[in-house]
Amino acid sequence: MNAEAYDNRVRGALWGMFVGDALAMPVHWYYDAAALQRDFGTIRDYQAPKDYHPSSIMSLASTGRAGRGSQEGEVVGGVILKGKKSFWGRPHTHYHQGMRPGENTLNLLCVRVLIRALNAAGRYDPADFLRDYVAFMTAPNSHNDTYAESYHRDFFANYARGIPPERCAGAESHDTASIGGLVSLPPVIFATLRKGDRRAVDMALLIQLRLTHLSQKLERYALALGDLLVRLLQGTDARVGPLSCAAAERLGFPAAAVVEKVRRNQQSDLSVIGGMLSPACYIDQSLPAVLYLAARYPDDIEAALIANTKAGGDNCHRGAILGAILGAALGFQAIPERWVQGLCACDGLQQEIDTFVGRFG
Repeated sequence: MNAEAYDNRVRGALWGMFVGDALAMPVHWYYDAAALQRDFGTIRDYQAPKDYHPSSIMSLASTGRAGRGSQEGEVVGGVILKGKKSFWGRPHTHYHQGMRPGENTLNLLCVRVLIRALNAAGRYDPADFLRDYVAFMTAPNSHNDTYAESYHRDFFANYARGIPPERCAGAESHDTASIGGLVSLPPVIFATLRKGDRRAVDMALLIQLRLTHLSQKLERYALALGDLLVRLLQGTDARVGPLSCAAAERLGFPAAAVVEKVRRNQQSDLSVIGGMLSPACYIDQSLPAVLYLAARYPDDIEAALIANTKAGGDNCHRGAILGAILGAALGFQAIPERWVQGLCACDGLQQEIDTFVGRFG
């Protein structure tokens, strides 16, 4: 692959992440497909979230640590998400209330923090990311999101106790091994791949993952994602359908047979995501769901991201990883221009991604 084609695929993967997340944002964590259809229909363009979220359980989440629990804690409101705690106690409040069409959720905003740190240093240094991550998360009004996943809350509960940032990742809990933990990995993979070998890529992505997620289970899936992205960028045969099916097979999901059955019987993707696989965040279900969609729509990133959004559940983080995979396979030109231009942060992302490709392409 020549340098121009390589750069185009890296660019496509990065833009694909932000597009996939923003498209799904208004229906993030909808677990009732009928309610999603009733409230939004089939989402083909960016929309704002509605005030009422039928599946929201944010009012049950702890504001002092990971998981569910009391909302007496002040990690949310006092350390991070300043000014947002009042929204957590209201039943059925949307996780991303107040956000505009085309805005990105918190995890993708943290990806931008990482990209800027990589651009500034010209190399991957976990200390750079941690410094900027802490500054971004603890600054008032640094972003417009309302919700922070468990791992953010655990990290900053430890940080508030005076634990050094490099040791603030929380202990593994039921939702540590979730697809939200993978969204920061593609920039690290790309930054390391151009200047190192496969072993260096694996080491770097595991270092990045362990800054926020301590989970051997999640590491297996992180390495599978890294392997797939490297194959798409460096392989002589970069067909995303077969590569995604092979990756899914190694993880125990028969994607090739499932795709063939869905096509033959003209079944809905909801028969797979929501039927065979949970639409929730848990990595043993969510990454196979992403790989299924990549294999189902290998030449059409638009159809794939619309199908992912329609499936509900943790579709933002699935969408980010799906966008990275198909963007790496198909290149930037495969992403609809209206989706690129419609991102609220389009101008900033343009500068950041162009700089990244110049540094690491």
